[in-house]
Amino acid sequence: MSMPDLNLLITLDVLLAEGSVARAAKRLRLSPSAMSRSLARLRETTGDPLLVRAGRGLVPTPRALELREPVARLVQEARGVLRPAEALDLARLVRTFTLRTSEGFAEAFGPRLIARVGQDAPGVRLCFVQKPDKDSASLRDGTVDLETGVVGQATGPEVRAQALFRDRFIGVVRAGHPLNLGQITSERYAAGDHVGVSRRGLERGPVDEALQPLGLERRIAVIVGGFSTALALARQSDLIASVPERHTACLRAGLFSFPLPFAAPEITVALLWHPRLDADPAHRWLRGCVQDACGSVR
Repeated sequence: MSMPDLNLLITLDVLLAEGSVARAAKRLRLSPSAMSRSLARLRETTGDPLLVRAGRGLVPTPRALELREPVARLVQEARGVLRPAEALDLARLVRTFTLRTSEGFAEAFGPRLIARVGQDAPGVRLCFVQKPDKDSASLRDGTVDLETGVVGQATGPEVRAQALFRDRFIGVVRAGHPLNLGQITSERYAAGDHVGVSRRGLERGPVDEALQPLGLERRIAVIVGGFSTALALARQSDLIASVPERHTACLRAGLFSFPLPFAAPEITVALLWHPRLDADPAHRWLRGCVQDACGSVR
């Protein structure tokens, strides 16, 4: 079997990114006819037309869509291998890193992270953005450098993950709430009115699943999209909020927190990033800073 021309990977990467023979030719500084010949070779090599005419333009075939991401990753990794290694000078590093985090993360761990980054690399700026979902698209397209959260089905299979810490759900009520007095049993907990937290508006979550074997069910009076909102409502009402303990440590001042009186669900909070940044020295340094700020995994 003859060795395929690996130069075709670069051509294929640009063609799939541009979706146009003319634009791809311009980007690679080739003539349109030379690019057309390269496309013909790619079609012969892959056994697929890759780009087909649709009106006045070209559209990718299902095979082309399947190849787009792995080809881009291969080309990026090849460029990284061939690029001369440069020593990271943190004192001169000027860069903005975007972190997409769950609600409460910046409040709980941001001060330590900001202090560490400022000490090592004063020219680095951190940008915390909200996390409305678990989709990995922002990691793939590079608009987000790092993400924190629980690895789930919506997490892209190519995404790298490093455990940061374990967290557990606890109950939180206002000072003076009836649950402040006496033993908190599963029955007393379930009998109260609760504020549910779900970005998608779901009525049930891990706490409800933990109650089910006990034959108990919470009455969810209101559903909100984040933990800080849930705690704000609990602070001003008799609602019971169930939130991750470590994530919300800085948000629960003045509130009464208690361990859930049944087998509380635990979660592992992880640091997520796209593999194309694995070897980037500055990104690797930042990942270490986040891990240090979160402390040891527990």
